[in-house]
This record gives sequence, C-alpha cells and structure tokens, in this order.
Amino acid sequence: MKSYIHGLVCPKCKKHYDHRKVQHLCECGSPLLAEYDLKGAGRAVNSNTIAGRPPNLWRYAELLPVEDEANIVSLGEGFTPLIPLSRTAAQYGFGALYLKDEGLIPTGTFKARGAAVGISRAKELGVKEVAMPTNGNAGAAWSMYAARAGITAFILMPEDAPYITRNECAAVGAQVYLVKGLISDCGKILARSIPARRWYDASTLKEPYRIEGKKTMGYEIVEQLGWQVPDVIAYPTGGGVGIIGIYKALKEMQELGWIGEKLPRMVAVQAAGCAPIVEAYKKKAPVSDFFPNSKTVAFGINVPKALGDFLVLEALYKTGGCAVAVEDREILDALRELAAAEGCFVCPEGAAVFAGLKKLRAENWIKPEETAVLLNTGTGIKYPDILSFDLPYCAIDGEI
Repeated sequence: MKSYIHGLVCPKCKKHYDHRKVQHLCECGSPLLAEYDLKGAGRAVNSNTIAGRPPNLWRYAELLPVEDEANIVSLGEGFTPLIPLSRTAAQYGFGALYLKDEGLIPTGTFKARGAAVGISRAKELGVKEVAMPTNGNAGAAWSMYAARAGITAFILMPEDAPYITRNECAAVGAQVYLVKGLISDCGKILARSIPARRWYDASTLKEPYRIEGKKTMGYEIVEQLGWQVPDVIAYPTGGGVGIIGIYKALKEMQELGWIGEKLPRMVAVQAAGCAPIVEAYKKKAPVSDFFPNSKTVAFGINVPKALGDFLVLEALYKTGGCAVAVEDREILDALRELAAAEGCFVCPEGAAVFAGLKKLRAENWIKPEETAVLLNTGTGIKYPDILSFDLPYCAIDGEI
C-alpha cells in the first residue's frame, strides 16, 4: 500500500509546504493540513478493496501520510465498533442512534489514532524527541506510542489531570511535568521552552499529522454504515481535532466518489463551563474568544481557546451543523443513563455528547426519522472517581 500524500497546505493563506521536511505551523500562524493525490489514490483503492484489509486504521493507508510501511508504529488501533443504541433511540424518538466506541482502542481513548499516525510520521522524519501539553489522554497515548517507537516524550499537564493518565505517561518513560494551571498554561510554558530544547512540538494542530489519524473515524463511520452517511455526527469538542478530521475525511470521500453530495450535520458538544465554540457559533463568528475561568467534569474538553477553532466552526457552518453546551449535572446524568440503558460505560466527554443529542432531539433539530452518531472518545473506567454510589454491605454469614 502506497501513501498518496503530496504536500501540506495552509487552509488560511493557501501556502504550500514540503511534507518531506519537519513542518509545524504556517508562517501566518495557521495549522497545516495534509494534501493527497486523490485521483491517484482513487485509481489504486476503492471501497471494495478496503473491505478485505485488516480491521485497523491503516486499511486507509493510501490516504494517510506514512510513506514507508516500515515506519508504522502500531498497537492495533482503529476500526472500533459502531454500536446501535436501539432502546435509547426508541425512548427519545431518533430514527437510529449509534455509538462509535473509541474506549476500545489502545490506551482507552481516540487519542491513540492521532498518536499512531503522528508518531509514525515523526519517526519517518527522523524525530528523536517530542513534547506536548495535554489534559491527560493525549499525553498518555503519545507517550505510549513514542515509547514503542524509541522516541523520548516530554509531557506537560495540569496538576489536576486524572491520576490514571499521569501514571500512564510516567510508566512508559515519558518526562512528565505538572503545571498549576490549565492546558493553555501548559502550552505557553512549552512554547517558551521549545526554542532552547529544540523539541518536536506535538501540541494540538501544531504538527500536521495528528489530524490524519483522527480523520479515520470519519472513514470508519461511513464504511460501517455501508458507505452511507448518517444525518448527524456529534463530537465532544475541546481542541476540535476530531471534528476537523472527520469533516476532512468526508470531503476526501466526496472527491474520491465514495459518497454523494450529502454530508452529515456536524455537531460540536461542549460543557457549559468551557464553551468557546458554542459562544462563537451563537454569534456566527469565524473564530472563538478565550473562555475565562473554564471548569468542567469533562476534563478532556476543558480547552478555553483552540488553535483550530476556525476549522471547527467552518465544519459546523459548511454542513449545516451546530454547537450545543450541556451542564455538568446533565453530563453525569447522561453517563449513568447510558450505562444503565445500553451497558455502555462511556467517558464524561462521551456522556456530554449524549446529553447534547437529547437536547437537540427535544428541540426537533434532529428529526424523528434521522440517524445520529454519538462519538464516545474514551472508556469510562479511566475516570474511577467521576461517579459515586452508596452501596449496601452484606454480612459474610448473612443472606440477601
């Protein structure tokens, strides 16, 4: 399988960059996006040939940036199940409701997709050290794949990041630094440190390849629905790479002729305590403002200002989608409800999406005949303290 990547392009100023060299942001400050020879890829592969390949994200290799298969760093990531939530769909009046469960991927979150492709490409470019700020799960995933690749990882995370992800990073040998602040503060420290340290900056969208791993969720959803698109795809949105990536995949599939003109309406779900994209959407603004004093139980989407916010908002506007905010109470209620109704113990970010979809269905923004896909970005067991239950004891010599 051959990659058909042929360069990097700035979505703002349209300047092109050589993908064979280490690249980060455009000189205008925008993230860079990978471009492919889609005509060539379309001649080499189609939906039928993909069907016979191994069930992992590398089945879409022609549309991924790694040029030599020997550089692929893999733990079996991708092709997570698309689970029908039939009981919940009937209860709330969805035509169909599916859960794309990223909790079953290596490291327990969708971050493994970006790490697999990002680290593989970094290895191909000769990178020896990577660094990034993280709320937890991205750092854990990049640390693990870096260890597998023989690359040293330097991780900055807020001191109140989950202990599990903190320990994941440290266990695989990453150099972990805790910060008394938010992920935005971690990013500022890293930006000040990189010139002297000369690290490869793996911050969200500051390298072009994390998004390429994330976009495979879009390819998988469409393939798993028989190469048909759903009406709605809803995503928990912090840095927004998932939405940007899925939208990119959909546009590529259109150009390849694998899907028609219809695109799913993309929905960005945020916590009310950190909702910069929602506020921007309400004003139909092209970019978001910094969201002050952000706080939410859905720690993974506590991102007060995303570098790629303009790309997230473009995906919403171009697909006729929307952005919706939910309260922490609604997130926790949704987490319990989905677990009890469907046996799916999702992460708080995934629960936020379920809460958002219920709102949109109640408002009839989602029509009763429509199909919606809920992205659960991680397993609930990575958040052992998110729920508490007052459980009864049973005496050793007693009966129930």
